[in-house]
Amino acid sequence: MLSASDLAGRLAQDAEAVCRHYLSAGHRAGNYWLVGDVANNKGRSLYVHLAGPRAGRWTDAATGQFGDLLDLVRETCGLVDFRDVAEEARHFLSLPQPEPVSDLRGDVSDASPVERPATERARRLFRMTQPLAGTLADIYLRERGILRASTHGALRFHPSCYYRDLVTARTTSFPALIAAVTDAAGAITGVHRSWLDPDGVGKAKVDDPRRALGGLLGNGVRFRFPVNASAPVLVAGEGLETMLSLSHVMPGMPMVAALTANHLAAFNVPPECRRLYIAADADAAGRHGIEGLSRRAQECGILPLVLSPELGDFNEDLRWLGPDQMTANLRLQLTPEDAVTFLPR
Repeated sequence: MLSASDLAGRLAQDAEAVCRHYLSAGHRAGNYWLVGDVANNKGRSLYVHLAGPRAGRWTDAATGQFGDLLDLVRETCGLVDFRDVAEEARHFLSLPQPEPVSDLRGDVSDASPVERPATERARRLFRMTQPLAGTLADIYLRERGILRASTHGALRFHPSCYYRDLVTARTTSFPALIAAVTDAAGAITGVHRSWLDPDGVGKAKVDDPRRALGGLLGNGVRFRFPVNASAPVLVAGEGLETMLSLSHVMPGMPMVAALTANHLAAFNVPPECRRLYIAADADAAGRHGIEGLSRRAQECGILPLVLSPELGDFNEDLRWLGPDQMTANLRLQLTPEDAVTFLPR
């Protein structure tokens, strides 16, 4: 079984190939590979030695980060546990996968990997993202009729987000839309990842292009929440695209995407909320989420009102009927006060 230093050495033997794969936004300059940072942004502050006794060693002059190519794999893929880093490196090197490892890059032979909390891993992944504007994720959402997604701080882009096939255990990476899941205080408790096709033709061609990581229960992806998270009127629903479509025509309305029907039913409605709109999804799971959240809202003395699309969902309404007709449909479902406050005149 190869140790951590052995894996780093094997990677360093073909350092340029490693850089071309994990830092594709960079370029070779003499005996160095230059790129902006470990998130694979364009620039020149991070440099990797490609030859000589320091081959594979890298430094980011802007942040002070440094390490070997195994560290680089960890950073670029957003990995935390050493077993995942080693697996990714072996996959790149086309090495056979060993039995479960216990090597933690230390000298204690009986040490076992420490699983960091999922929330910590989610926060770390979100820190490695970049602004949405102009990215493949922004383009993807624009093609869905969502034109102002880049104004939402909860949405970011990762150019090469780690993906593991749960059946074969093979690891790859794809561009991804990353959404921050937050609690009532605005703290990140998880992330939602939507992997995208690198050629810009929709979602990545994998079995499950959407996955969440971290603490979703009671929380959600929030749009247009005030700084103090106070929201006396609120729209809650399941999917990101559903809620972003509603936000497109009601840009001032606080909204939250709970991501699944079960999590919608369990969403923690802010105590100051007096009127809760629930965006409907026309399927059995969606009805379960609506009923569960409506029941909990009523128990708290909050009025729940259901918003229904004319077509299959609100993104279909936005794309096929257009924002004007979608606005007209919503005007009939909002209270007169909210229609005046949140809909364009």
